[in-house]
Amino acid sequence: MSGRSRRPRARAAPPPGTRWSSEPSHSRRPRPPRGRRLSSSLSVRTLAAQVFLFQALIMLLLVAVGAAALVVQGRYDAERSARDRSLAAAEAFAHAPGTARALREPDPTAALQPQAEQVRKGAGVDFVSVLDAHGVRLTDPTPAMIGTKAQGVGRAAGGETFTETFHGRPTDAVRAVVPVTDASRRVIGMVTAGIEYANVGEVLNRQLPLLFGAAAVALVLATGGAALVSRRLLRQTHGLGPAEMTRMYEHHDAVLHAVREGVLILGGDGHVLLANDEARRLLDLPADADRRHVRDLGLGPGLTRLLLAGEAVSDEVRPAGDRLLAVNVRPIAPYGGALGLVATFRDTTELRALSGQAELARGRLSFLYEAGMRIGTTLDVRRTAEELAEVAVPRMADFVTVELLDAVLRGEEPTSAVHEMRRTAVRAVRSGHPLQPVGDLIRFVMADTPMVAALRRGKAVLVPDLHTAHDWRAQDPEGAQRALDYGIHSMISVPLQARAVVLGMVSFWRGAGSPRFEEEDVAVAEELVARAAVAIDNARRYSREHAMAVTLQRSLLPLGLPEQDVLEISSRYLPARSGVGGDWFDVIPLPGFRVALVVGDIVGHGMQAAVTMGRLRTAVLNFSSLDLAPDELLGHLDEMVTRLDSQTASADDDREPLTGATCLYAVYDPVDGRCTLSRAGHLGPAVVDPEGRVVFPDLPLSPPLGVGGHPFEAGELELPPGSRLVLFTDGLIENRGRDVDEGLELLSSTIAHADRTAEETCRALVETMLPDHPSDDVALLVARTRLLDSTCVAAWDVPSDATAVPRVRSEVSRRLAEWGLEEVSFATELILSELLTNAIRYGAPPVRVRLLLGRTLVCEVSDGSNTSPRLRQAATTDEGGRGLFLVSQFADMWGTRYAARGKVIWAEQRLDRSAEPDPTALFDVMGL
Repeated sequence: MSGRSRRPRARAAPPPGTRWSSEPSHSRRPRPPRGRRLSSSLSVRTLAAQVFLFQALIMLLLVAVGAAALVVQGRYDAERSARDRSLAAAEAFAHAPGTARALREPDPTAALQPQAEQVRKGAGVDFVSVLDAHGVRLTDPTPAMIGTKAQGVGRAAGGETFTETFHGRPTDAVRAVVPVTDASRRVIGMVTAGIEYANVGEVLNRQLPLLFGAAAVALVLATGGAALVSRRLLRQTHGLGPAEMTRMYEHHDAVLHAVREGVLILGGDGHVLLANDEARRLLDLPADADRRHVRDLGLGPGLTRLLLAGEAVSDEVRPAGDRLLAVNVRPIAPYGGALGLVATFRDTTELRALSGQAELARGRLSFLYEAGMRIGTTLDVRRTAEELAEVAVPRMADFVTVELLDAVLRGEEPTSAVHEMRRTAVRAVRSGHPLQPVGDLIRFVMADTPMVAALRRGKAVLVPDLHTAHDWRAQDPEGAQRALDYGIHSMISVPLQARAVVLGMVSFWRGAGSPRFEEEDVAVAEELVARAAVAIDNARRYSREHAMAVTLQRSLLPLGLPEQDVLEISSRYLPARSGVGGDWFDVIPLPGFRVALVVGDIVGHGMQAAVTMGRLRTAVLNFSSLDLAPDELLGHLDEMVTRLDSQTASADDDREPLTGATCLYAVYDPVDGRCTLSRAGHLGPAVVDPEGRVVFPDLPLSPPLGVGGHPFEAGELELPPGSRLVLFTDGLIENRGRDVDEGLELLSSTIAHADRTAEETCRALVETMLPDHPSDDVALLVARTRLLDSTCVAAWDVPSDATAVPRVRSEVSRRLAEWGLEEVSFATELILSELLTNAIRYGAPPVRVRLLLGRTLVCEVSDGSNTSPRLRQAATTDEGGRGLFLVSQFADMWGTRYAARGKVIWAEQRLDRSAEPDPTALFDVMGL
């Protein structure tokens, strides 16, 4: 095997020299070592380095190609020699006289194995194997392979002699396969001989070190020759590349003729080496300035001394004739390696005159930019006026007063009456000023004052000297004199107007220690006030729209809680900081002293959300009048939302859809203490038992309104007396600082107290969980439960027999007498008789009667039929149809509600009724 060549590890290239470094230095740096200079000069950017690399690459390519060709040729010759040796050994053994005879013997292996090994060693091959006519090994250098079948010898079995490079078992090899024939030319066996492929290139591998060594020597000699040529080229080109040499002359011409800054290069002895056109113009140099000493140029003593000193100078202003030149001087030594210096000259005559004005303008722009960032951060009119005063003091004025119209402060449209304003903001650099305080009414009635003039002209008015101006004293002579005595000497009055409508007045004042206002200050004051006017007008319009939206929403919300005895209810509604939203609640009394509690949330904020909330609340009120179950009511509400949204989409208007609104509808029955709830995408309620334990019951949740495709389900809760049911919208528990889970934990800890009233619970939730200005509107409803006294409930099961009506009527009369309600006994018996007779005649069992006593008296008759009676005007000839008419005349309210099985017809009577209906009038109406 040939050994692996080892290459010496390349050393790191030395760091480049400092010849082209751009860092300034006041002292000459030491020259780098010679090797370092050569390494730096042989950079690939130089022409010498490029030539050297080109020659080295050519030599490397030629040597590599030659070495590769020799290796390939050697490999080819070695493989060809192996084929010839293998073929000679196989043919010699196959044609030997005893080979065919041994193949016919009973044990050819014993006869041929020694001979095959002898031939293998004598021929210098790796193996000689004898195969039978079927390719089975009879002899092999490896005894374990005897008896195995050889691969790829089919051609020899057909009588063909061939050589090949074999890949397979037992090893890759260059082999020859020769058939053994008998006298009749029939193949009776085969002989294969070969050399393992790994040993084919053994001779070549022994020659590789010599071959690679010769190639390396040739490469080194060629590289050395190229290096000598490149070194000589390096000296002639000074280490520059072709592009750099071209750019050098281009830059030289640009510096001489195109640069608008004077450039003067002096040698170490003070003579001029180069002066461009701009330097000749600025310094008035003579035409023959080149090679003359700097003292002979007539530059003046100061500038001449500066150039001869040879020290680095940055932007030092020196006079040169009637010009002021900014001079920069740098020594050449640290950069070019030679003694001397480079001086540049820039004309700053006009720049110096403009620099003060530019700095002043920059300061004013910065001030206006800061004002734009600080004014109008809130949508509050008063706070915006205060921000205007805070920005202007002390950067622009010592004192600032802001007056606004009362209509603007109220958020209303400003009127043309601008001669009375309310002082809204005052800012001063020091206390004790004589200006009127915030809240005073300021009148502008004297035509000669600067304020009135500014209002009349619609532009700012400047009074540079208040001592000599007498017109401004006419309004308040005493106050004007106090201001002068305090030191105020100059002012600017600017009308505060937006959309060509006056909103107020802003006055800027300066006092002792500050310069007077000038005309340039007027433009800044007008720009500042104009920006503030837009912010104040936006705040005013927002306040008006917000007040309108809040008024609208509060008018759409319940104005008060209805009177009822079964729930102690407290509620809160808090609008969002950014505007009203669509959160709402409702408390709806239902027949049988039941109460419906509703909480909902509309997507979005603003006027449209408030209107949408009103539409949904009205729909819920209408649906609740049908006395539907909570899940049925939400189903009808969902259908209505879907229908309205489809109409809105087809109308192509810009109203937001109702889809996505959430609602929770609960019905509490004080007779058995059960509460039935159904919710559409809304958060579930919290329940606090009489001991103060808080639970969030797992109630069925349906999608928000308008989604469709899903049925609504209802859940039931058993609420003992004294329990509290807390219904709320997501604004109560969720905000930017906490998520829903954290909000629910805080809500649970806040309401977990026994014996709290509904109002106390409401107050604790608002104080604990809500900031002063919540980011989302909040609707909150807390109901503390009560049960109807069992003595105020009476029920009878009635058989489906008309003869049972008198008995039930008698029992009802006795119960009314026990309750002390004899005055309503006649009307109640009449109502009961009609309802019970209809239930027995037209309904289905079971029939049941129930009396409920509370604020009113409720009579309920239920049966198993779903057929609802209908009130109609009976004709004179009709025998029936007058029963419900009598019920409607004697009862204050009556109606029908459906249960899981059957229906309930109810009639309610007030207990404070002054008189019964006149039977005679009823007979006249009925035609009797």
